[in-house]
Amino acid sequence: MTNYFNPEATFSSLTSCIRKQLSKLNNSLDHLPDKLREDCIRGDAGSQKKLYYGFYSFAMAICLRYARDRDEAENILNDGFFKVLTNLNRYDSSKPFLPWLGRVMTNTAIDHYRSQLRHPETDDITEMDIYGENPVIDSKLNYDDLIKLVQKLPPGYRTVFNLYAIDGLTHEEIAEKLGISSGTSKSNLFKARQKLISMLDEQKKLTEGVVRTLNNDNEQHESKPYRHFFQAGA
Repeated sequence: MTNYFNPEATFSSLTSCIRKQLSKLNNSLDHLPDKLREDCIRGDAGSQKKLYYGFYSFAMAICLRYARDRDEAENILNDGFFKVLTNLNRYDSSKPFLPWLGRVMTNTAIDHYRSQLRHPETDDITEMDIYGENPVIDSKLNYDDLIKLVQKLPPGYRTVFNLYAIDGLTHEEIAEKLGISSGTSKSNLFKARQKLISMLDEQKKLTEGVVRTLNNDNEQHESKPYRHFFQAGA
């Protein structure tokens, strides 16, 4: 029986998968120790290196979502950590460190997007139904696969997708951050959704094609000894 491809459920599952993985990163990291913070502010190179590598995975996960590839993500990451280290005195140590670090990385990614923006998407949509129900996604697509699909989106679509679907901003908040209208934000999200669904569908068809080819090869290989046997006995 042919499996029914549900695009709404697949898109919803994609965002759920990414959020789940990011949640694991959040839960696996500790707060920023006061002494490490003070030593970094003081300019101690060893402490700054410890902070960088201690929170590298968390920060890189954010940068990869907003970048087109790992090289661009590395550039965003390094710019982001420079801002973190030069503004660490503004961080309120009584509050969790990860949300503050995440905002710095996200804002750095947005600044990077703005610096390369030449042809902003300006289509306007007033209302859009974005999510479906019953999330079901191909288990063969892991987190890295999904991030690579997100990276293939045009910069404007990718940025709005991350801000809305993953980071939880409203279209009004996105419009203010990016200097666009809320309608343009909705339009970009809709187009990002359509492209991701299309790519997921293509990935599914490609995977099924490979599986069929392997099954056919195995069947042919297994049948050869029997053909030879019957030919020899004829």
